Amino acid sequence: MCCFSRPVESVTKTNIFGRLSGNRSQFLVYEMQFKSREPNAMILPIPTAMNPNEESVRFFNLEDYPAFFADIARGFPSLVPPPIMSRGLANSAGRQLQVQKVGAFVASVVPTVEDFNRLDPQFSIAPKTWAKLPNYNDYSFVVFQLDELEGRPHPMAFEFQTRHTEEIFFPTVHIHDGEVHDEEDFDHQLYLQFPSWDEVVGQYTNMADEATQWVRSQDVAQKTVKIEKAQGIVAANQLLHRRTIVGQQRNEDTLAAVHKKTSNRPLSGRMLGQPASWLGALMGVGAMAWLLNRRTQLQNKSVSGRD
Repeated sequence: MCCFSRPVESVTKTNIFGRLSGNRSQFLVYEMQFKSREPNAMILPIPTAMNPNEESVRFFNLEDYPAFFADIARGFPSLVPPPIMSRGLANSAGRQLQVQKVGAFVASVVPTVEDFNRLDPQFSIAPKTWAKLPNYNDYSFVVFQLDELEGRPHPMAFEFQTRHTEEIFFPTVHIHDGEVHDEEDFDHQLYLQFPSWDEVVGQYTNMADEATQWVRSQDVAQKTVKIEKAQGIVAANQLLHRRTIVGQQRNEDTLAAVHKKTSNRPLSGRMLGQPASWLGALMGVGAMAWLLNRRTQLQNKSVSGRD
């Protein structure tokens, strides 16, 4: 989500990685290139589980792994993303929210929209802006204060308790200068891992696979990703899957329904078992016909013997 607490001149080359942990939580890693005229903060809404608090999110420091997304991208040879620009956003009593130093960032967890009044106004967004997005009324928010006015900071990474246990969430909604538009310009690469997807995709072609509509990586993640530096966020022996979103698009978040059955499974997965069922039925019919015919022959022979 290109969502900032102050105006930004540009936001481009956004990368987002998501993976369900298997413990009713989701990993999310976010990276972008930006330019701002004043101190700013990136704010990411997240669909936390019920009754969230500041402990609902766990941060990871990827300061020593700035090439996280570059290594992921190497799993998709010949990837050349188009340089499309994406605009940014301009500009509320209680105990101050905790802040954590996470690499180059000062990070905070905002459990609910109402808790923004516990955050430094310089790094917050006015409630009237969130009111334009009622779907976020029960969301939590992760805030990363940016040290520099421009550049490409190391990836922001965290794990959160999610309500979407069968979907992977990507924060892709844009908010610009306090306004919410129906459509916006996107320049996003989304990546995910989910083991069941690995079982249905075909060979690597650098094109969207029919089974998932995402591009599968050429090999498993450990072939290009430094797993130790990824701190458990990336599953070593699973494929990576990529979706590119560029140009004018509907201004909304992205959910990948990873548990949903795909409509185009490989023929081997769809057809195996079906011939066996038909063969069994045919054999059953044939056996019954043989028995009936044999019984008729025996009955006729018995009658002929009596004559």
